[in-house]
Amino acid sequence: MSDATPRSESPGFDDMTRDIAEVPAVEVIVTVAVNLMSAAAVKLGLTEDGDQHKDLDEARKLVQALAGLLDASTTEISTFHASPLRDGLKSLQLAFREASLVPDEPGKGPGEKYTGPVYG
Repeated sequence: MSDATPRSESPGFDDMTRDIAEVPAVEVIVTVAVNLMSAAAVKLGLTEDGDQHKDLDEARKLVQALAGLLDASTTEISTFHASPLRDGLKSLQLAFREASLVPDEPGKGPGEKYTGPVYG
């Protein structure tokens, strides 16, 4: 028997490159944004497990990265895609503010350097 894994079970780099080449940039950007949103929600304790995965330091980084991505790509992904992502970002920013024992000053919260101050 051979130790080699069949090609169909483990795609090679060339296969992955070809697959990603077929994906429109807008889809890649939106997928990354949704992944950042999901990870931030988990770190904010907004999932069923709640406080088990809550880590505000990690959440801050994820929300900041999401805001930067959206700020940089809004003109590239159209309002159709950007509007719900911005709404999700604002919800995460508000959730972060509520979860913080000592809330940041308006305009100093995660991502607010890109979005401006977020108020509830």
